[in-house]
Amino acid sequence: MRKKTAPCGSWCSPLSAQDLASASISFGDIVLDGEDVYWNESRPSEEGRSVIVCQCADGLIYDITPEEFSVRSRVHEYGGGAFVVSEGNIYFVNNQDQQIYKQEKGNQPQAGVITARKNCRYADLQYDKKHEQLICIEEDHSNDKEVINRLVAISLSGEYKITVLASGRDFYASPSLNPECNQLAWLSWDHPDMPWESSKLWCAGLSENGSIGEPRLVAGGDNVSIFQPQWSPAGELFFVSDESGWWNLYRETNKELKSLVPVQAEFGLPQWVFAMSTYAFLDSASIICCYNELGIWHLAVVNIENGKLKELNFPFVAISGIRALQGRAVFIGSTSKNVPGLIKTDGDLKNYSVIKKSSNNDLPEAYISLPEKISFATGSNSYAHGFFYKPVNGEFSVAGDELPPLLVKCHGGPTAATTAAYNQKIQYWTSRGFAVLDVNYRGSTGYGRAYRLSLAGLWGLAEVEDCVRGAQSLASKEIVDVNRLAISGSSAGGYTVLCALTFYDVFKTGASLYGISELEALAKDTHKFESRYMDKLVGPYPADKKEYFNRSPVNFTEKLASPIAFFQGSEDKVVPPSQAEMMVNALDKKGLPVAYELYPGEQHGFRKAENIIRALEGELYFYAKIFGFNICGEVHEIEIRNLPRK
Repeated sequence: MRKKTAPCGSWCSPLSAQDLASASISFGDIVLDGEDVYWNESRPSEEGRSVIVCQCADGLIYDITPEEFSVRSRVHEYGGGAFVVSEGNIYFVNNQDQQIYKQEKGNQPQAGVITARKNCRYADLQYDKKHEQLICIEEDHSNDKEVINRLVAISLSGEYKITVLASGRDFYASPSLNPECNQLAWLSWDHPDMPWESSKLWCAGLSENGSIGEPRLVAGGDNVSIFQPQWSPAGELFFVSDESGWWNLYRETNKELKSLVPVQAEFGLPQWVFAMSTYAFLDSASIICCYNELGIWHLAVVNIENGKLKELNFPFVAISGIRALQGRAVFIGSTSKNVPGLIKTDGDLKNYSVIKKSSNNDLPEAYISLPEKISFATGSNSYAHGFFYKPVNGEFSVAGDELPPLLVKCHGGPTAATTAAYNQKIQYWTSRGFAVLDVNYRGSTGYGRAYRLSLAGLWGLAEVEDCVRGAQSLASKEIVDVNRLAISGSSAGGYTVLCALTFYDVFKTGASLYGISELEALAKDTHKFESRYMDKLVGPYPADKKEYFNRSPVNFTEKLASPIAFFQGSEDKVVPPSQAEMMVNALDKKGLPVAYELYPGEQHGFRKAENIIRALEGELYFYAKIFGFNICGEVHEIEIRNLPRK
């Protein structure tokens, strides 16, 4: 069939924002209990409600969580590890009150609270069968001066008594019990470090009555990051460390540490949420794991005895949440052509099945844009990385000698990464005629510790330069239209957007989703987990107050010459609405086109389907008005102040 020609941006796409939001879910924690598989899924169609779902041994899939509950932890604001299962009994954190509830096996509609500490939150739940207790992280908000984090045990026999196992450090994570439940490992770190910069691995014995012994430092410390401590079936402690410059697997045997697989690849992740997992024990002799090599994830099996790594012939380019039991593994897997799915391997690891897909709205292959891994020169004689997507549509092609508009995507964090996985939000743009550059700027993970920390002292400078250089590189090769360069990002990515539009004259427009505009306000008003993050990214506050001022876009609005759209949640505690509103008001006073959408009830990241739809369609509508193309079909029209009349 001969394709139609039409201006880029105006192509009709089979992927609507409604399809993307309402029919999509995102997978969270995975828990295996015997032959049953449990997972948590967030549902935009239910206003972002998070539900525990179970697949039984017979393949039947059904919801576990009663309608009046939503399973989500808000420790560190980002949560994770919000439930655990033992012999069918479920213990979970309820989003509304952040307390732990119990659902007894066979009594699914019932849920009873087992904690009653109104100002406390819980995460990273572990079940201690021997001592009949939960071990987890408690975050205490009863002190107005400082939130207190600690490692606690909650007795499940008789009264629900809470005992502090470890305290005094700023943060705790990753409690892990050995098979006999008489040894406990965990992580800690202190301000101003983040867990991907410096953290410590501890171990202590548990007595017959559940009391804890003297902690022993196993690994980690200054300038070493530890990730995911876990005990083998034989009772040996394993973990991931970046002491070599790469997050590699390690093993402790008789208190001696050994790198199991010394390779230049990353087996770890930045711990923005709890209960992350990149490896699991298939049995006493082997580990199934995933690792990131230059932005691409791989699935492999490691022989514990000799450390040999054997890659599995599976098509996934992004893998997370690995769990294993009785020789089978379950994980979240994504290819470059299909929506993410919950994946289960067979016993010989040669085949896999999809338990559930995140969406049933797979794009026909003729509309899918595949990622091209690219690197390009940037500042400080460095190279930055990313994935480039051409505009692709089975019905339409670029008209004449038109070059497509480019949308540069900036991931959040900033210590995070983008992957080559199929992303419906990217395909939303490419199937309408946009090219997309998804940037892994300096400071991203997946390229070793040095690259991960290369943003130190340079946030608002280096990653912005990388996004600018990436766009310029593509425009100079006449792959995209230099006069239609746009940039979009959320959270820290939104900050990159605002810096790029303020301090460079390259992008013609952009969109900031709950992005940062004023660093000093953020330093004074954010949650504990990130309250000292900028000490490393910018400099200590208030000693480097001038630097905070100089890198805040809101202080230099006289430099702005480009229209910007803002999308913000009203209850965002990480980046409060005032951050967006300061910028909106400044743009409005300058007479520049500006749009501002404030979504009641939304926190950091949009979870309700109607708001996901409004933000995505609103961004498209904004670009259409700025770049002058017509949209195929109806979309949510946002108010644009100061838009010139034509």
